[in-house]
Amino acid sequence: MPLAMVTGGSRGIGRSIAIRLAADGFDLIITYRSRVDDANEVAAEIRGKGREARIIELDVSAGSDAESKVAAVVDSAGCPDVLVNNAGMVRDTLFATMGRESWEKVLNTNLGSFYSVTRPVLRQMLRRRSGRIISIASTAGLRGNAGQVNYSASKAGLIGATKALALEVAARNILVNAVAPGFIETEMLAGVSQQNVEEKILPLIPLKRAGKPEEVAAVVAFLASDGAAYITGEVINVNGGLYT
Repeated sequence: MPLAMVTGGSRGIGRSIAIRLAADGFDLIITYRSRVDDANEVAAEIRGKGREARIIELDVSAGSDAESKVAAVVDSAGCPDVLVNNAGMVRDTLFATMGRESWEKVLNTNLGSFYSVTRPVLRQMLRRRSGRIISIASTAGLRGNAGQVNYSASKAGLIGATKALALEVAARNILVNAVAPGFIETEMLAGVSQQNVEEKILPLIPLKRAGKPEEVAAVVAFLASDGAAYITGEVINVNGGLYT
């Protein structure tokens, strides 16, 4: 059976991606940072679909330690056919008042993890001469968001890394793409007051609603499918028409 690895797969968009890929016939490796109960719930749902699920505690921002742990997972479980770089974080504040720790933590988690997680998986994909690498970017990485200079920079970097890596590995039949969600109904959006959502966010979106995690997962599933065999180096927006 094909194997997919989803970082940050215990909740939100990552959870929806993992469940959708399981429905499409993939066995799953799911990483989580702290919410083991949530990860176990996702694994149980995947097994209920007749697929195998393995959960791994992983701090994707941990640099060489994260890279070593991913390498060990790949050695023991096998090389994923699909890697989804989903784990990420925000620490929002105006740049003038942003501490260095907030800058570095967001960059290390959202962009540094691309290096730490992708490299050990890519080495195996190169030997096998096939694979899909799909990273979850953001509309913020394309247009910028006030109060999110760190987050926007990390996601813009992720898009650049996606495009460059796609050029490097296309000859080995490894496809590298990104999905850029806009405002999606996750815990991140739930932390915004309903008034702000209705008065400041929804008016920006031509479809006048936030997206659902399942709608992002559907695009990831397409990029993981045979139907996307001629797509690489692309960024697919899932944002309800929000200007990019």
